[in-house]
Amino acid sequence: MSSAFLNGGNVHANGIRQHYLRYGGKGPKVLIVPGITSPAITWEFVAERFATQFDTYVLDVRGRGLSSSGPELDYDLDTCAKDIVDFAQAMKFDEYTLVGHSMGARFAIRAETMSQTGCTQLVLIDPPVSGPGRRAYPSKLPWYIDSMAEATAGCDTEAMRKYCATWTDEQLTLRAEWLHTCDEKAVRVTYDGFHNDDIHQYIPNITIPTLLMVAGKGGVIEPVDEAEMRELLPSISIVKVEKAGHMIPWDDLDGFFEQLTPFLGVKL
Repeated sequence: MSSAFLNGGNVHANGIRQHYLRYGGKGPKVLIVPGITSPAITWEFVAERFATQFDTYVLDVRGRGLSSSGPELDYDLDTCAKDIVDFAQAMKFDEYTLVGHSMGARFAIRAETMSQTGCTQLVLIDPPVSGPGRRAYPSKLPWYIDSMAEATAGCDTEAMRKYCATWTDEQLTLRAEWLHTCDEKAVRVTYDGFHNDDIHQYIPNITIPTLLMVAGKGGVIEPVDEAEMRELLPSISIVKVEKAGHMIPWDDLDGFFEQLTPFLGVKL
């Protein structure tokens, strides 16, 4: 099957170089913001399917992939959310659907409430609901730091398997190749933010159609969290991918797109 990949590119936005990958090129625009240690390239298999109906962009979040990185940069919630807003403006996106996974979903919430220009739909894929006074995020920091250290030293597909046992060889190979591009400071600041940033304060200010996708096996979002989300944003749509853990598309790609279809209005 031929690839829908069009090109990679860089744009100067919010004071840094932001790198992206583009797929499809036709239809409404979708901007995907990955999770804490997921460079854009690791979302290729998801973007390829989005590209059958959408002009799809996957962002390298600062401190990951080929976007600007380094100890001199800030990696806090507001800064990274502003990256999304300024990227969309720099790319002249008049209208787009914003899709965020995990960390990317938290950034997407803040971005939408920071600037309500252009973004017309919001898809939140299993965002951490930890924060001040709340239960901790279930994944522990050493899982990220140890796997990054192995990738930085140089490792193969098998070395990555102990961190992501259910992934395919292709997915593990990509992670082994690209994980070293994740800046340790960026990951630590993000992880701390999972526990120190009150993301819930922004949810009532969301003004666009919003979908919350929950991992049935992930343990990140529990029924009590779903109820709180509905209370904070009564208009929110909530779906669950029962067979998937936190990395939903990796665990059940068909289930992921099956649950997206009613919200997006097209079959992917």
